[in-house]
Amino acid sequence: MSPESKKLFNIIILGVSFMFIFTAFQTCGNIAQTVITNLNNTDFHGSGYTSMSIIYGVFSASNLVSPSVVAIVGPQLSMVVSGIFYSLYIAVFIQPATWAFYTASVFIGIAAAVLWTAQGNCLTVNSDENTIGRNSGVFWALLQSSLFFGNLYIYFAWQGKTHISESDRRTVFIALTVISLVGTVLFFLIRKREDTKAPGEDDSTNEILGGSSSAENKITRAVAAFKKSIKLSFTKEIMLLSVTTAYTGLELTFFSGVYGTCIGAVNRFGSEEKSLIGLSGIFIGVGEILGGGLFGLLSKNNRFGRNPVVMLGMVVHFIAFYLIFFNMPNDAPIAPMRGTDDVAYMIPSKEVAIFCSFLLGLGDSCFNTQLLSILGFLYSEDSAPAFAIFKFVQSICAAVAYFYSNYFLLQWQLLIMVVVGFFGTITFFTVEWEAAAALAARGSDYSSI
Repeated sequence: MSPESKKLFNIIILGVSFMFIFTAFQTCGNIAQTVITNLNNTDFHGSGYTSMSIIYGVFSASNLVSPSVVAIVGPQLSMVVSGIFYSLYIAVFIQPATWAFYTASVFIGIAAAVLWTAQGNCLTVNSDENTIGRNSGVFWALLQSSLFFGNLYIYFAWQGKTHISESDRRTVFIALTVISLVGTVLFFLIRKREDTKAPGEDDSTNEILGGSSSAENKITRAVAAFKKSIKLSFTKEIMLLSVTTAYTGLELTFFSGVYGTCIGAVNRFGSEEKSLIGLSGIFIGVGEILGGGLFGLLSKNNRFGRNPVVMLGMVVHFIAFYLIFFNMPNDAPIAPMRGTDDVAYMIPSKEVAIFCSFLLGLGDSCFNTQLLSILGFLYSEDSAPAFAIFKFVQSICAAVAYFYSNYFLLQWQLLIMVVVGFFGTITFFTVEWEAAAALAARGSDYSSI
């Protein structure tokens, strides 16, 4: 197997591993609030929104040290240990206890920071400026396949159910825990960097899965990674991209937690309201997979760079927000267990609701594939710190969004996303134009990015 084939193999294994883990976790997030609503007549008194707020708050803070952890432990082991913590969080739902639920939320926040920093490192080291666009698309399409499989099960398992029984809950979460563990084990198949290195390739780029080094060297690398994170945080490019990244955090919260809750709360959907949560997740996944696959395949032939894809993402999301505003009752995100009988500006339509799910997924893939691509292109030498900052900003905004989702009506949540999304698109354009100018100065072809 050639070095390039081995690198592509690593990207595929990385994507498949994340697909299994997030089949479990994203399905869990999509149904958590609905499941918890059915538990709140028992001794359990947790909130799915509050849990997610804790996760993303801890996730955000942990990104400050995650590059150092990855530098010391190595990306492969970092991803394995993080995957175990994801599995433990999901397993809490098998027999829920409030203290265990919130404690697991803290630990998974730490694990998420390490997992995503290691992922960015792995993606970048197995790519170059000619393959980063393709590899970002391939990884994203595989990752977001997770939305399809888990939610397909939920759709059929919960068909016609208006109440989620204890047996239903346990069956689902035992299955999801096992799926998460399978994804964790698959990380062991990623080839070590020395196995993928071309003859004569410099060892200085040996960032991923490197060989053994002394404890002193690891501490030095950890300190250096932390210093790089702080230094990069104040660069012009990172500060501009942080606005775009902030938007992805807000809309991540919306499509992965809030929108499914909204659908499940609309009583006018009848006995299908709970199974529609699963169908919504499936169509979000279809949009994500289509976008990731399409933009990955077209990256080599894109003469116009990343900006048109991000513009498409903004337009698609704004159409989705407009339709959701007209279709969903304003109190749907914060409706009680009995749901809501309110009507927005039209009688709630299941078809429109599911179409909006597809648009949310497609738009999200537009933003995220291009952010992964431009970060890998601009910071190929500092991938771990750069991706840690990306996840720091994204997760802190997701934490804020999950917190206000407990209180804000739908219209205000949509308005916040529209405003931040507009400015995030403008700042991305600015960084992309500067990257194109720098590439032209080097005499490289802009279509290669």
